Amino acid sequence: MKTLIVEDALSLATVYGHHLQKAGLETDHVETGKAAIDRLTAGGFSVVLLDLQLPDMNGLEVLAHIREHQLPVTVVVITSSGSIKTAVDAMQAGAYDFIVKPVAEERLVTTVRNAHEREVLAEAIEDVRKSHGETPQHGFIGSSLPMTAVYRMIDSVARSNAAVFITGESGTGKEVCAEAIHRSSPRVSKPFVPLNCAAIPKDLIESEIFGHIKGAFTGATSDRDGAAARADGGTLFLDEICELELGLQAKLLRFLQSGTVQKVGSDTLKKVDVRIICATNRDPLTEVEAGRFREDLYYRLHVLPISLPPLRQRGTDILELARSFLDRFSREEAKNFDGFSVEAEEALLAHSWPGNVREMQNTVRNLVVLNDGPIIAADMLGPLQGPQIARAPSSNGGSTPAAQPVRPMPPVAGSDWPQLTVTLGQSYETLERQIIEATIEACGGSLPKTARMLKLSPSTLYRKKEIWAANDAPVETAEESHEEPKGATADPNAAARSDSTIAASRT
Repeated sequence: MKTLIVEDALSLATVYGHHLQKAGLETDHVETGKAAIDRLTAGGFSVVLLDLQLPDMNGLEVLAHIREHQLPVTVVVITSSGSIKTAVDAMQAGAYDFIVKPVAEERLVTTVRNAHEREVLAEAIEDVRKSHGETPQHGFIGSSLPMTAVYRMIDSVARSNAAVFITGESGTGKEVCAEAIHRSSPRVSKPFVPLNCAAIPKDLIESEIFGHIKGAFTGATSDRDGAAARADGGTLFLDEICELELGLQAKLLRFLQSGTVQKVGSDTLKKVDVRIICATNRDPLTEVEAGRFREDLYYRLHVLPISLPPLRQRGTDILELARSFLDRFSREEAKNFDGFSVEAEEALLAHSWPGNVREMQNTVRNLVVLNDGPIIAADMLGPLQGPQIARAPSSNGGSTPAAQPVRPMPPVAGSDWPQLTVTLGQSYETLERQIIEATIEACGGSLPKTARMLKLSPSTLYRKKEIWAANDAPVETAEESHEEPKGATADPNAAARSDSTIAASRT
């Protein structure tokens, strides 16, 4: 895929193209907004490097056209204007990133390469969404990369008759996964029979799996088919398989090897055609090493493994699930909830969710029942228990755990704000940094809350912090540093780069 450079200054377009081509990126060039729209409509480009000051129209009009027609491209705006308003307008119009002229080669190449990777990821996720339709995928909700891998695995294993071994923490949706495999398989018209091995008394589990005849034991007043016979032609799902006693594991292994069922108290064997799916919230290999699970049974069952990720590793799926449950329970309880506040969403993302999706479901139902709409505020999240994890933004639109703990946020009342003393005579950039960092501190480290207080985009603050960290790093040697574009003095370059950091933001 190509990068389309939209720049009316031929000399600059040539420099940009040279830098990108040297980095192995294919480029093309147009000089006007109309030509850019025509080329983008024809397709073949994944990234647009867009100047805002064009001879026939403003670059924001090109951005508006791209968003209106949902063209599959990622836009990087490049302009000589360094105002925050211009950056905000560009981000609101749909730009992915914003850089200010003059721009160093490394900055240009890195930004465009990241934009390419973002577009590739967006296309991959869109392909998966199209293949599964707009409804929740296989009964799951979420489009994070870990769950996308699960959806693909479900599609792959569904066509097979081999045993599937699902692992994952309690509450991650192992039975949902098993049902999805059955519904996607050629056995969909036959029964799906789930059996929780941990919920049945040990002296009854054999009868539940294989059935019994009348008089086989006290209380057996009639013949009864077990789960294996009821699932004939379909799928038998054995949840919490590691809870089976070793003696019953041997009988299960014999059933898997022979494909025959022998009821408790009977000498007759019955042939059945069953696809086995099992699941556990334990580490099955650890159970084998501890002698609690037969090694031969493990290898018989562990043919097609699927590992379900815990909710804390699913990024913004947390918010997607929360909103879905909120909508569902609001309708069930006849409540009028529209969504979550920014602070509440931060709290949801920061929670470690030890109970996973089941805990999320119960938490949201609790919130709906005990509160009234229209917004779930952070102070309503009293039911949240367990450790908290800080999260930082990630390139896939999700979030990843960060090392530092989440700090509580102070009250937002104006009278409670601390005083900040600044010294005049410093540069604007220095004063701005002092004000922003002090506000972040007063907001308990919450960048979204700081952005609202300062009326900035959260992504603007993220970018500023990244650039400040880079500027605070040790200075490179002359041999390691990159040359700046010719014809610009050191001071204007430094100011432009600083203006770039002030203006840069992501939606």
